[in-house]
Amino acid sequence: MGQTRCNTTLLQAIATKLRDLRKARGLSQIDVYIDTDIHVGRTERGKTNITVTTLADLCDYYGISLKEFFEDISTR
Repeated sequence: MGQTRCNTTLLQAIATKLRDLRKARGLSQIDVYIDTDIHVGRTERGKTNITVTTLADLCDYYGISLKEFFEDISTR
């Protein structure tokens, strides 16, 4: 068994995008938690790997598709 794969550049880009989406809607992390039951603090700091399912749930909450979410995110 090898180490867990981790692309810190990608995680940071996702974290920044999630934080920007939340702030653009005038929401606090607590607001998001109350509405979705998802803790976004560690994810928004790029400290944890987010699952596709959780990301899809957050995209639904923010009213965008996964495709829209990743349009301006670079994986490098």
